[in-house]
This record gives sequence, structure tokens and C-alpha cells, in this order.
Amino acid sequence: MTKPAVLITGAAKRIGAEMARAFGQNGWHVIIHYGQSDGAARTLANSLPSAEIIGCDLADGAAAIAMIEQIAARLDNWQVLVNSASVFLPDGADMLDPATFQMAMQINAQTPTMMAQAFLHAANAMGGRRVINLTDQKLENPNPDFFSYTMSKHALAAAIPMLAMAAVRGEDRIYGLAPGAILPSHDQAEEETETSHRLNLLRRKTPANELADAALFLAEGHLASGETLFLDSGQHLLAQPRDVIYLARQIAGEEGMR
Repeated sequence: MTKPAVLITGAAKRIGAEMARAFGQNGWHVIIHYGQSDGAARTLANSLPSAEIIGCDLADGAAAIAMIEQIAARLDNWQVLVNSASVFLPDGADMLDPATFQMAMQINAQTPTMMAQAFLHAANAMGGRRVINLTDQKLENPNPDFFSYTMSKHALAAAIPMLAMAAVRGEDRIYGLAPGAILPSHDQAEEETETSHRLNLLRRKTPANELADAALFLAEGHLASGETLFLDSGQHLLAQPRDVIYLARQIAGEEGMR
């Protein structure tokens, strides 16, 4: 296959699926990774011009590396790896939950970094390879909520410039893509989502297609390796004391008391 290929982890649903559709509609062969969403992955693949699905538990680092090696062995032009899958579980700075921390660090930081290393070692590509790691606007605008998740995204972000410096091939690029609040999280009601997603400098909801467009841009390799793009309507430039989920509920509570 000479068509450029992209593997997107966690691509069966949510932001991963939005990026899969964008790549597929722009001439890419899309490899849709899923953890448990086999049906959604198949439905998405069937809707794209050129796509396949692959299942893997990213909590198993060895299995993830084997997946990378298997794909690399059969594709002639695998240009992009997008590490999108992550776990977003609540804990706080006052009491770190060890199980939550271990899962977050494995799935959000260790496994994607190992996958990037395996990809850069084994993948064949025309014109250079690209790794795009999804981090979070919390890198610049941290708060004590979702403590283990935030720590894991900081760890993944720290790996980006180091991987870029270590790249053997000058045409390879390693990037970060840091979204803000884009899709509803956990038990958010529609009204809460509307409020929380506008808690940024532009007071606007950042649509998922903007993140997909940014991923396509990074896939072209125009930026210097090691750079991170923030897609959050300016949220990372604020100093928010809590996650926007809880800020929205606080606002609703204050309005209800008036």
C-alpha cells in the first residue's frame, strides 16, 4: 500500500473518531485502534474510504509494542502515529489514589511513549514519520482535580522534546496536541457542558473538528519537531482553580441562590 497510513489509538469514539474521519476523508488509510469498542470501531471503519481496525489493551505495554511491530512489518508507508487514547479518572491532590495513578501513568504516558519509540524504530514511511501525542491544556493551566491524569499528561508532554532530540532521522517529527474542554466528560449534563466548555478566553466551544484539522496539519510536518499546539480557545492562558466540570457546577449553584 502506497497510500499514507495513520494509526489513531482510541479512535472508535469521541475525539479519536473525529480525527479518524478527518484523515480518512483526506486520503489516508486509517488504522482504528480500540480497547473494548469493537462494534463502534467496525462501524466507523465501514464509513471510511480506506480503513481497518485493531484491538489492543494499552494497559499491556508489551502487547502495544507488538501491535506496532506487526503493523510496521506489513505497511510500506506508515507515516503517522496519533496517541489519542487516555483514561480520565477522578482523584485529587489531597489524596492520590494508587490504582488510578498506576492506570493513568501506564495508559496515558508509558504505553504511548513506548509505542512512539517502537514506531520510530520500525515503521517505513515516505518523507518522514510523525508522532502526535495528545496531552491537555492542563499543562499550562493545572488544578488539583483529576490529579493522576494531570500528572500523566505532564509526563507524556515531557517525553515529546526528548523524543524529538533523540530522533535518528532528520525528517521525523514528534509533536504534542493539547486540547481543552471539547466533548462532555463523565456525568456532565447538557447545560453543564455548555457552561464548562465556554470557560476560556474566547467564551466559545472548541469544536472537535478543529482538533482534527490540527492533527492533519501536524501530519504534514511543517512545525519544528518537539512543538506542542494548544487547541482550547485560550483556556491554557487562564489560571482556573478547579476543573471546568466543577467550575460549571459552582456557577450553576451560585445562580440558583440568586
